[in-house]
Amino acid sequence: MATRRSVLIGALGASALAAGGGGLWFHVARGSAGDYEARARSLRTVFDPENAGDRLWAEIVRYATLAANSHNTQAWRFGWDNGDLAITPDGARRTPAVDPDDHHLYASLGCALENMLLAGQAAGLRLVPRFADGAIRVALEPAKPATDWLFDAIPHRQSTRGPFDGSTLSAEEQRLLEETPLGGGVEGVVVRLFTDRPAIAAVREYVIEGNTRQMADAAFVAELRQWIRFGYGEALRTGDGLFGVASGNPALPEALGSLIFSSVFTLDGETEKYRTQIDGSAAIAVLSAATDDPAGWVQAGRAVQRLQLAATAMGLKTSYINQPVEVAALRGQFAAWAGLGARRPDLVLRIGRGAALPYSLRRPVEAVYGG
Repeated sequence: MATRRSVLIGALGASALAAGGGGLWFHVARGSAGDYEARARSLRTVFDPENAGDRLWAEIVRYATLAANSHNTQAWRFGWDNGDLAITPDGARRTPAVDPDDHHLYASLGCALENMLLAGQAAGLRLVPRFADGAIRVALEPAKPATDWLFDAIPHRQSTRGPFDGSTLSAEEQRLLEETPLGGGVEGVVVRLFTDRPAIAAVREYVIEGNTRQMADAAFVAELRQWIRFGYGEALRTGDGLFGVASGNPALPEALGSLIFSSVFTLDGETEKYRTQIDGSAAIAVLSAATDDPAGWVQAGRAVQRLQLAATAMGLKTSYINQPVEVAALRGQFAAWAGLGARRPDLVLRIGRGAALPYSLRRPVEAVYGG
């Protein structure tokens, strides 16, 4: 899911300033900051089905693409097949080093599906999904238009990779975070919400161990680098990937970022960042689907999207810390610790209160929708 490498991009910015490249850096960073903000804002205009006209489905797809997704690769496609809307994987945007079995890819499809179901409901459509032949197929039925608090949160949700303030959840917030993911027809998903400090510290150690193993994997590091966007121009050109500004860090010229990448991506820096981020969290959520297959991973994605929307509506921030489920050698240990037995832990999310950050971008609807 949306990746959590803000420390890397922040270190890149600090190194650039220390190198004395301030004049060039400020010129490049400021040159298109307004364009970036305008693009991000336009992507998140409120969906108005009554005035969408012949762009109704393009608008529903736009809301679907605002969902969480791994490395912000947006590895999804939307199109029509025999009267059904199909959501299919985009294999060209796979991340085989971090996600060799396409687990996160299918969870991302589930996140997009949940947004689509909520947007369809607002447009007076009941969308009935099923999983078949490696894709999600969605049948359409008429319904009474309705919106709810999760729909209203869609344009505001983001993966916030900055620090949280260490405050705790209220009893009502905890109840909603535990119950909301399993509404809306989501079935078979277990949600474990950990709020006590010893449990949060235990998750922190699993994350740090997983991150240590990943950073020792050259293929993982190379794949991560492929999806990092250093400057406004690069971020606007691609409309995808991990942009430092969206993590609260400075923009850099693309050439400079690439030049200093290997010198600032350090294990000590990553470890300290995760320690700080997790220790400041109010809760950690672990989600597990009933089946360890693409259909189950889609369900896990639907549930985690609902959880993030609920958190957003309550003024909470979220971001993924999926290392304990991405590193296969840790996955079973982590499942046992989380009380999941033989079930696969699918997704790990930290939750808390923190500052608002700039939004990430998405590719144009026309790039993913064959309407």
